[in-house]
Amino acid sequence: MVPSGVIRRRVIARGRVQGVFFRDTARRMAVSRAVSGWARNRDDGAVEAVFEGEPAVVETMLQFCRKGPARAHVAEVEVIDEPPEGLEGFRIG
Repeated sequence: MVPSGVIRRRVIARGRVQGVFFRDTARRMAVSRAVSGWARNRDDGAVEAVFEGEPAVVETMLQFCRKGPARAHVAEVEVIDEPPEGLEGFRIG
């Protein structure tokens, strides 16, 4: 069962987002903010991630994805609203 007030966003970040600690930084931020989900590199060079949690902390994660870590250059971010699944923890794939 999904707790009340939890939202889910799928994010696809494009640009120089692989090999710049994007996924690991997202994981550390998500864990420290009690956001569940996952992040993975895609074959097309993008990073795809899912964030589930309270709206304010999920928005913080979306803001991070729009900028990325210091060595990243985010050219485009696609955000997709999805129904929460009740994920637990955060993993890198």
